[in-house]
Amino acid sequence: MSQVKKITTPLTDDVVKELRAGDRVLLSGYVYTARDAAHKRMLEEYEKTGKLPFDIRGQVIYYVGPTPPKPGQVIGSAGPTTAYRMDKYTPKLLELGLKGTIGKGWRGPEVKEALQKYRGVYFAAYGGTAALLSKHIKSSEIIAYEDLGPEAIRKLYFEDFPVVVANDIYGGDIFEEGQKKYRKIEIDP
Repeated sequence: MSQVKKITTPLTDDVVKELRAGDRVLLSGYVYTARDAAHKRMLEEYEKTGKLPFDIRGQVIYYVGPTPPKPGQVIGSAGPTTAYRMDKYTPKLLELGLKGTIGKGWRGPEVKEALQKYRGVYFAAYGGTAALLSKHIKSSEIIAYEDLGPEAIRKLYFEDFPVVVANDIYGGDIFEEGQKKYRKIEIDP
């Protein structure tokens, strides 16, 4: 099994080029949250003003709609959202300087092409572990679109948040590779 890589945001081209599909990563630093409604609003705002609610260059967006925190918690359960729902927005954000996204499940061809073109990475987080993942989030602050409730844009601070590189800048895709390995398995008669 490969060694776990520890990386810190914001991401640079040098960090991104060292990541390969299948790498296990512990991610620390500031990460922003956004789901469908926030993505739509961000890009509408960008079309009108040429600005986004935060400087996206080198940043990572986590596709999550966390539950409210219980007393004494920084954040409630914070598991990943299905990533392909953001596919129509992701290429433009990568063009504007976004370096990473975190979600669950596969990405479409237009996102994989944009990751290669703009030197970004897609991390898969472990679905079904929302309560455990929230323990790696040390701070949470709403920075935009508070009216969206759980889908508001938040600035989170991660400490050793566990992810796997699902898509890299070289065209690597753990979902395609996994399917190929599965198809090679022969069933004994």
